[in-house]
Amino acid sequence: MTGEPSAAATGAPSTVRAEGARAMPGDSSGVPRPRTAAESAGRPAAPGERDWTEVLALVGEAREIDLICHVCPDGDALGSALAAGLALRSLGATVRVSFGDDPQVVPASLAFLPGQELLVPAAEVPDRPDLVITFDVAAEGRLGLLREKALAARAMVVIDHHASNPGFGTHRLIDPAAPATAVLVDELLRRLGVPLDQPIATCLYTGVASDTGSFKYRATTPATHEFAGRLLATGIRHDLISRTLWDTSSFGYLKVLSAALERAELDRAAVGGLGLVWTWVPYADLAAHGVAVEEIEGLIDIVRRTAEADVALVLKQDPDGTLRGSSRSKGAVDVAAACGALGGGGHVYAAGFSTDLGVQQTLECFRAALRPAR
Repeated sequence: MTGEPSAAATGAPSTVRAEGARAMPGDSSGVPRPRTAAESAGRPAAPGERDWTEVLALVGEAREIDLICHVCPDGDALGSALAAGLALRSLGATVRVSFGDDPQVVPASLAFLPGQELLVPAAEVPDRPDLVITFDVAAEGRLGLLREKALAARAMVVIDHHASNPGFGTHRLIDPAAPATAVLVDELLRRLGVPLDQPIATCLYTGVASDTGSFKYRATTPATHEFAGRLLATGIRHDLISRTLWDTSSFGYLKVLSAALERAELDRAAVGGLGLVWTWVPYADLAAHGVAVEEIEGLIDIVRRTAEADVALVLKQDPDGTLRGSSRSKGAVDVAAACGALGGGGHVYAAGFSTDLGVQQTLECFRAALRPAR
């Protein structure tokens, strides 16, 4: 894939920056606040004014800020983290952006994102950070190599929109009603007084476009389109962003795709007759055609087209044999619960996991955990 949108999609960087001191209202000691009833019951509550005030105070008093997205980042995770990084840097903060993979590889489809000069390897994140902010991280395990460092921070703010998020961290800005974490980051930037410029808008647009399937998923609302409209008003080239995200791949990917579709199986009887279609991609296929595992993230969106199945599952094998699972539901089945049974999580209609189990055992566990959506 190409990073062509780097200049064309973002345009010339705006010179507009928020002025004034970084100090924010309120006070925070980094001590976890009591959980709400919804959080205690395992359901994240949408952030209230107190939540926002506490986070703004943490940002204002932090010496350094480490921004961490989940392993194998997608557009919403990395786009959100980089947007926040660009914004906080404009306010004078010392920021690092990272994710817990080794090697740390930015997917080719996201190579155009501005702000990647802020990226550092996981090893360069301090063992005891001052302030950590996580983006699109649905569970501690999704922090990968940065889990222990993040948990050792003076304070950890979790910004996320996954309903399965258990509410880890000392402070939480979690809203399951948000179509993307990028929407919450936009609100954070608004409260920080950082105006939208083209680099920030490019990152946020990538986030919301990625997690709404280019605005076609059920979570897309009128407000989502209004948000996208504000981003487009900065002059970003959304056509080039979308082309890179959805319509560009290597020839090697086509060969891997062909083999994966040939390997696909349909279980019409799964979930009481709702149906399951699944396939898997061995690492040998990727190696043979020079394809990174990140490049095949969109395979699930092809497999899920199967009319005879409500649920789709794609298993992708890493070099060490670990399987990464991506699942989708058309609305009748809760795939987050099934992925949770394998140590993962996500949304009711889109979720994932990683496992050391073999292909058949993983499939059996996943199938057994599938339940109709409530």
